Amino acid sequence: MDKNVNTDDALSNLFLRMNLIGESSQFQEVLRLVKKVSRFDVGVFIHGETGTGKELIARAIHYLSSRRDMPFVPVNCGAFTDELFLNEFFGHKKGAYTGADNAYVGLAREADGGTLFLDEVDSLSAKSQVALLRFLQKHEFKSLGCTKIQRVNIRILCACNKDLQGLCRKGAFREDLFYRLDILRVKIPPLRQRDGDIPLLSSYFLDKTISKFNLDFKALHPETLRVLESYSWPGNVRELENYIQKLSLLNDGDLIRIDKVGEMPDISGACNEITDYKFGTFNKEKKRAINYFEKNYLKSVMIKTGGNISRAARYAKKERRSFARLLEKHGIDKNNL
Repeated sequence: MDKNVNTDDALSNLFLRMNLIGESSQFQEVLRLVKKVSRFDVGVFIHGETGTGKELIARAIHYLSSRRDMPFVPVNCGAFTDELFLNEFFGHKKGAYTGADNAYVGLAREADGGTLFLDEVDSLSAKSQVALLRFLQKHEFKSLGCTKIQRVNIRILCACNKDLQGLCRKGAFREDLFYRLDILRVKIPPLRQRDGDIPLLSSYFLDKTISKFNLDFKALHPETLRVLESYSWPGNVRELENYIQKLSLLNDGDLIRIDKVGEMPDISGACNEITDYKFGTFNKEKKRAINYFEKNYLKSVMIKTGGNISRAARYAKKERRSFARLLEKHGIDKNNL
C-alpha cells in the first residue's frame, strides 16, 4: 500500500479528532498550510474572524510538530491587566507581593519544551507588549521577586481577529513585536467563504450532539440545509455549532426543519407532510410515511457526504449497490441535491 495514502489518512483522522472539519478547497488549503508550517520551529501568526477555530489550528500545528509530546499552553491575553499578565506569564517567587503565599512558575515555564499560544494578542497593553518583546529576543525572563534569569525553550503561536498591521500603523501595537510574531502566517477563511462546508459541519455537529446527549435519531431536512447555507454566520463555526445543538435539543421529531436561521424548530409541524392520514388506509399511509422518510434520509446523508455515494452508503451502513438502488428509486441525483 502507498505510504503516502496511509500518511494522508492518519493526518485526516487527526484533523477529524480535533474538530477540524471541512472539504472545501478554501479549508483544505488551510490544512495543507498547517501541515507545512508545523515542520518549522518558528512563530506562527493565525488570523481569522471570531469563531473560525484559531485555537484548534494552533493545537493542530503543535500536535503535528516535533514538540507534540510536550505541553500546549493556551493564553487568552484579553483577560489580563499589566500586573496580572506579568505574573501569569513569568510567575512569582513566594512572598514577592502581599498574598503570594506560594511560588508560581508561570505559563512560560509551564510550556517549557512545548508551545505557548497567545490568543487575542492585540489586546496586550503597551507595557505587556514591551515585556513580551524582551522575552521573545532570547526567551529569558525573571519571575516577580526573583533576581535569577530563567530560560525556556518554547514555540510561540499567536492569534487575533484584527488587522495587526493596521494597529501598528495607528500606533496601537508595536511594529517590532509584530514582526517577531508574524514569521509564518495562517489565515482562516470565514465560514461563509467555505463552499459546501456548512451542510457537512451541520451534520457533523448534529451527530455529535445526538451522541453526547444520547438522543434518538434525528436528521436535518434538505430545506433546513439550504437555509443554513444561505445564512452569513457572523459567528462562524462556533455559532453554527451552537445553533445546531439548540435545534437538536429542542426538536422532538426525527426531522429538523426551519424556514430561517434564528427561529425555533417547528416541533409540531416537523412531520405534517406525513401525518395527513384521515382518508387513507393504514397500509397506504404507512407506505407513504416510509417513502417520505427514506427520501429525506437519503437526501440528508448524500448532502452530508458531499454527494459521494460510497461514503453515504458506509454512513448509512448499507451495501453500496443497495444504497444506489434506493437513490434511483427516489429519483435522487448526486449532482442535483
